Amino acid sequence: MKLAIILGTRPETIKLAPLILACKERHIPYIILHTGQHYSYNMDQLFFEELALPKPDYHLHLSLTSGGQGEQVGKMLIGIEEILQKEKPSAILVQGDTNSVLAGALAAAKLQIPIAHVEAGLRSYDRSMPEELNRIITDHLSTYLFVPTPLARDIALKEGITKTSIILTGNTVVDAITLYKEKALQSTFLKTYKLKKQEYILVTAHRAENVDHADKLQNIFTGLQRLAQETQLPLIYPLHPRTKKFMTAYNIQAPKEVQVIDPIGFFDFLQAEMFARLVLTDSGGVQEETCILGIPCVTLRENTERPETLTVGSNVLAGTNPEKILSCSLAMLAKKPTWKQPFGDGKAGHHMLDYLQSVLT
Repeated sequence: MKLAIILGTRPETIKLAPLILACKERHIPYIILHTGQHYSYNMDQLFFEELALPKPDYHLHLSLTSGGQGEQVGKMLIGIEEILQKEKPSAILVQGDTNSVLAGALAAAKLQIPIAHVEAGLRSYDRSMPEELNRIITDHLSTYLFVPTPLARDIALKEGITKTSIILTGNTVVDAITLYKEKALQSTFLKTYKLKKQEYILVTAHRAENVDHADKLQNIFTGLQRLAQETQLPLIYPLHPRTKKFMTAYNIQAPKEVQVIDPIGFFDFLQAEMFARLVLTDSGGVQEETCILGIPCVTLRENTERPETLTVGSNVLAGTNPEKILSCSLAMLAKKPTWKQPFGDGKAGHHMLDYLQSVLT
């Protein structure tokens, strides 16, 4: 068995790290193919260094090119296909819903190479999100769907995907937190920014449907300002390059109550999550991480592909209306974290490799 692990963004690196390390532990041959979809040291290389991952065998460096999503996926498809033809893997592994995932799945499908989709079966039911289209297409191209929860399994079944193709494994984000939590505790993040445990609010927002629109982006900052004024808690916001770009384009300034900082590494961010009083985000992965860590979350979206977090009570949807951001945040601040996380036993990577070894060798 030889695997081709295709990734291109920070979340993919984090969630595939347990699989890569498990391959090394089991002496399973693999290659890492990096599309370069994320485009800075802090958003990419830093994570490989922190997570002690080997340097990618191939790097397409596509972040250096301009153009729309179609051009990006097309260039990825050309580069990935050439490498897969050379390496001839037994299967490819892709994770999540990025353009890198879609391009990898398309290339492998054309070459008749089995596709294993990690974190399959997720749906927001909002097709205006490019991520939604990517995960739907990838699920229906995939040979093996590694679903994280029973709900994700049921979604795949309802879409007519063959039952035998769907494997319930849990989510590798639990594996990653289990593997790296101790190192995160050694981070100096709180000390650097003079924060006290349970006495600050962490914020992230970078999704295109939010930050690409001036009214929504301004509404988020207005909601954050009102929250800071109401609670008198410091708000700290590691700023994604995409958000920074559109703040500049729309001449939007962060209010003085919000401390904007540069993107941070995985260990710093994990510590920031672990000791926050509350997290506000539009990230799917952060919704999962806060649920696992027992930290209340407010999602700055009208929908989520992680409805399990809503069901257990760790998360609530606020959208971008300032008043709703404030009311939802105050409600979650009053909530006690008594939920049980629904994302598996922390051994998802090994469950996936167990299955692949059973069918590919």
